[in-house]
Amino acid sequence: MAQATTVTPLDHLVKVLKLGEPSAYRNHTYINGESMYFPTGRVYGGQVIAQSVIAASKTVGPSRLPHSVHGYFIAAGDIRQDLLFDVENLRDGRSFSARRINVTQAEGSILTAIASFQETGQEGVEFADPMPENLPDPETLTSAKELMQPFAEKSPFANYYAEKSPFDIRHVTPTVMLRADKDSAEHDSGKQMVWMKADGHVDVPQVMHRAMLALGCDQVMMEPVLRRAGLSISTPGISYASIDHSMWWYQDIDINEWHLYVQDTPIAAHGRGLGIAKVYAQNGDLVAAIAQEAMVRVP
Repeated sequence: MAQATTVTPLDHLVKVLKLGEPSAYRNHTYINGESMYFPTGRVYGGQVIAQSVIAASKTVGPSRLPHSVHGYFIAAGDIRQDLLFDVENLRDGRSFSARRINVTQAEGSILTAIASFQETGQEGVEFADPMPENLPDPETLTSAKELMQPFAEKSPFANYYAEKSPFDIRHVTPTVMLRADKDSAEHDSGKQMVWMKADGHVDVPQVMHRAMLALGCDQVMMEPVLRRAGLSISTPGISYASIDHSMWWYQDIDINEWHLYVQDTPIAAHGRGLGIAKVYAQNGDLVAAIAQEAMVRVP
């Protein structure tokens, strides 16, 4: 009797990112997609950004990879409904291709984004900020899965990070998943560093690796705002949601390997906070940069 194959969270992520078969009409391409589970019951922002990148990539040649995406979250999506990706061809130049992606459900738009793709192999000026030195090896740090496991039966969020997240997340600075970082708040600092990689191994095209980085980063992008404000994900009554998300890729990504997120937040006001991050491969290469604004409200 054949044994049933266990579908891991990483396996399911790859399936969700592959999307359906595209159909074209004039300069628009339409693609269906499904959602992953998230404890809020709303479509996870990182998921729909990553899917938008994949949807747009289906309309460009294989020699062009995504180098940037800029998205606005319009409304909360329902994870029980499928998603429709409407990709509009804005321009195909000699070096770059621009696409607008509108993501809808029954109630209307939930995200609109613009993605740009660049022909590979182009040269130009080069420089990069160096990766911080003398960091602990990620394998020596406690994973978020292990930290959240004792609370998995009591909290849907703890259960997600302990058992359903497709990523292995390890904080260099103390995590704000469980409690506020009072020391950082007292020193008016949102600086943090986090190691992250896929929890398992995937063999997928480069565009999928880049999309998975876009999805994974959304799990930690708001933490610097909470850290500097003296809050945590478990602060009673807290509510938060991503408003927009921008990302730039500068090198190829291997999501199977550890990446270091060097994060900070320069400002928060009017119920909004801005998180920024530089993403390094373990060999020290600066491979991506991210900016995200989020709504954060506390009773």
